[in-house]
Amino acid sequence: MKLAKFSIGMGDRFAHQGVAQLRAIVKANSFGLDISPVWNKSNREHIYVHSKPEDVRKEADAAVAALGFKGKYFVDADHINLTTVAPFVETADFFTLDVAAFIGKPSAEADVKAFVASCSKYIGDLVIPGIEKPLHVSAGLLEEIASKFLTATQQASEIYQYLAERKGVGNFVTEVSMDEVESPQTPVYLLFILKMLADKGVPAQTIAPKFTGRFNKGVDYRGDLQQFAKEFEEDVLVIDFAVKEFGLPEELKLSVHSGSDKFSIYPIMADIIRKHDKGLHLKTAGTTWLEEVIGLAVAGGDGLELAKKIYANSLNRSEELCAPYADVIDIDTAQLPTVEEVKDWSGEKFANTLRHIPGHPDYNSNFRQLIHVAYKVAAELGDEYYDMLKKYSDVIGNCVEENIYDRHLKRLFNL
Repeated sequence: MKLAKFSIGMGDRFAHQGVAQLRAIVKANSFGLDISPVWNKSNREHIYVHSKPEDVRKEADAAVAALGFKGKYFVDADHINLTTVAPFVETADFFTLDVAAFIGKPSAEADVKAFVASCSKYIGDLVIPGIEKPLHVSAGLLEEIASKFLTATQQASEIYQYLAERKGVGNFVTEVSMDEVESPQTPVYLLFILKMLADKGVPAQTIAPKFTGRFNKGVDYRGDLQQFAKEFEEDVLVIDFAVKEFGLPEELKLSVHSGSDKFSIYPIMADIIRKHDKGLHLKTAGTTWLEEVIGLAVAGGDGLELAKKIYANSLNRSEELCAPYADVIDIDTAQLPTVEEVKDWSGEKFANTLRHIPGHPDYNSNFRQLIHVAYKVAAELGDEYYDMLKKYSDVIGNCVEENIYDRHLKRLFNL
């Protein structure tokens, strides 16, 4: 089972927007692209909204049937580990193995020494085709990398073996995620992480490293764009080298997590993957939930009132809601509007404050990030929220499709 060259991870926390999401993919593919949609939902999201992994499969299959979609599509067990994977085995065919928590965990000294010894041929100035300067590799550097990542890659191997025994080799796509940590993994780190995965028999088709800069939820990239461009291109070239050198799957590609709304780096990534004829997996995650709230505001009336209620409840519980996402949000609470202010807003004002249109005078990234992590609030409303999704399905669906196609796919693929 193989991904298409390009794939888009699409979160849909309340499982109502599958058709609208797929319409955006179909529109992009009409220009000659072959993008695989990947519906993803994490264990935490299932817990918050009281859904089950099989619900995502039902949504994906229903959307594909409704539109007569003929391309490859997948259901991702997002950010799973050995303690959470079991419920996803039957219905998922894409597994994001999240091993970030194991980075830096100690490894046996003998294992570290064995890995360093296995890399002796790379010590010195290692030339990677396409990278301007050789990578300087020392025994000390190899020992440092092994000490940080051997345990994490062993964990990836154990999860993969668990899945291979239950689903069969070749019957699912494997992604390895190491992005939710503080320190970025440089290209030379990535190279030897890939060697560890190859040594341990993990046939990763995508890998999500931690890049330099901030990848906050639902807002633009924050960091040095030139540094990102250099790092991203070198990662692409390192992967190309690793595939040939270590025997990893030829379709192995970079995965950009929290990739939604990183508009400033889309042209950079587009140029690099086109230059080197490489693939990309982009995870857009929670932006669909934001478009639901935007759609309710645009609809007006009771839809707008519900959107305001969601914000009021979110603001009152901001500390609780933000805690699980502390590493991937930056909210200046002084810039959040009061509940009283928002009560007087029109639907247009609310939508423009939440919708990510850089440069718009109403756009407020703090407001957007808070709503992004507050889907638990909507889940607790139960039928009150779901009934509104049904009532205003047309306007919400248009918002969802526009967001994925116009603000994401068009930028990423120069459509």
